[in-house]
Amino acid sequence: MTHENKVSAELYEGLLMLQHRGQDSAGMVTSDGSRFKEKKDNGLVKDVFDKRTMNYLDGNIGLGHVRYPTQGGLSATEAQPFFVNSPLGIYLIHNGNLTNTDELRLRHLNARHMRTNSDSEVLLNVFAEDLQREINLHPLRDPHVQMFDAVTQTIQKVRGSYSVISLVNDVGLFAFRDPNGIRPLVLGQRVNKDGKDEWCVASEDAAFGPLGFKFVRDVNPGEAIIITNDGKMVSRQCVAGDACPCIFEYIYLARPDSTMNGISVYEFQLDLGRRLAQHITERGWDIDVVVPVPDGSRPSAIEIASALNLPYREGLVKNRYVGRTFIMPDQRTRELSVRRKLNAMRSVFNGKKVLLVDDSIVRGTTMNQIVNMVRDAGASKVYLASSAPPVRHPNVYGVDMPSREEFVANQRTEEEVCEVLAADGLIYQTVEDLLQAGKTMNPNISRFDASCFDGDYITGDIDEEYLEDLLADRGLGKVGAVKSL
Repeated sequence: MTHENKVSAELYEGLLMLQHRGQDSAGMVTSDGSRFKEKKDNGLVKDVFDKRTMNYLDGNIGLGHVRYPTQGGLSATEAQPFFVNSPLGIYLIHNGNLTNTDELRLRHLNARHMRTNSDSEVLLNVFAEDLQREINLHPLRDPHVQMFDAVTQTIQKVRGSYSVISLVNDVGLFAFRDPNGIRPLVLGQRVNKDGKDEWCVASEDAAFGPLGFKFVRDVNPGEAIIITNDGKMVSRQCVAGDACPCIFEYIYLARPDSTMNGISVYEFQLDLGRRLAQHITERGWDIDVVVPVPDGSRPSAIEIASALNLPYREGLVKNRYVGRTFIMPDQRTRELSVRRKLNAMRSVFNGKKVLLVDDSIVRGTTMNQIVNMVRDAGASKVYLASSAPPVRHPNVYGVDMPSREEFVANQRTEEEVCEVLAADGLIYQTVEDLLQAGKTMNPNISRFDASCFDGDYITGDIDEEYLEDLLADRGLGKVGAVKSL
């Protein structure tokens, strides 16, 4: 929210800083206090918003979104933000994944027609229903109180993970976070040349830097915040909350220059490298050089090389114009993009015994091709180290990992995975070290969601039936057993 009529340009810059969080589609809506203006489509930020569009999107308040599909399809109609015209007129964007969408549709949204299969549209309509009820019951009550009371009701109905930012006509910008704080949400502030406060809410504080906003704090789990049209910030703890953030955010999703829940992503990744180095030493591998698989593994690889007193080299050159393979929509697309994405330098690998460090090994297809590529570049031995533990369980809170059958570590020992990846040795981070790294950096967090590693789902409502239904919705078939909860 700004006091000048140029918010779209700032939203554009912020979205560029968050492009890593989703490459499927991008959307933006702005308001000048009387009209909403919207643009959304499939594609990257730079492709969706041209100069003509940016001139159209005037106003001093707005929101933007980049989408990484977990529920819903790849159609541009699934792009966010979503809109309902009653009550008031509400636009909403959502990071996360709801786990009870079918129940919400059946019990609370019988009178509303859903245009998409997106859980985000369900969330918007549940909130709209609750807000309409509050307005009908208490028409003379302060609109801020109506908003806070409505989100309290919504949080009591909705399960799963959700960090939400919405734009509400005649009210302002409204944001709230699920009571477990699974997905991140941060608040930034700056003072303009006239001495007025301006505010920004985003998934990561890395978005603040180019815009001149200063990190204020995380939005608390179960808290809602209103930024009024005249620039005031008011908040309420709508339900009791306890931060249990997704630890996969710090391994793979978030930028290294972000700090979330009081934990620096970069420092966390460095610590993972230090912890992993201790276990690598115990293996007694004969290693000549440590090489990261760009980009997310660099901090860990730097610390591993330092701890082992080995040279650190950049041996895999990345093509910056190829998207991240993990978040591409299907396996075939991921496979085709690997060799376009990376190229191995013979001068680094030829005749060397190499330790390749990656941030995580999920499906294994990419790593198998990288190992072969490094051997083709002349490496005599290729050892692998993963900063993350083996992924053995579906992620249901906003990362598209629904099927165990896709995981290379599914029902395989470390030795068997090593064989599949055609490596000479493989070591994973332990779950215990992973969780300890997070708790050491923020002792106030007693629990992280590490369900994709340990099968312990933080919301307590995920069972085998849910996982089977999830796969059926995606057309992926059955999964194996889930850890009892």
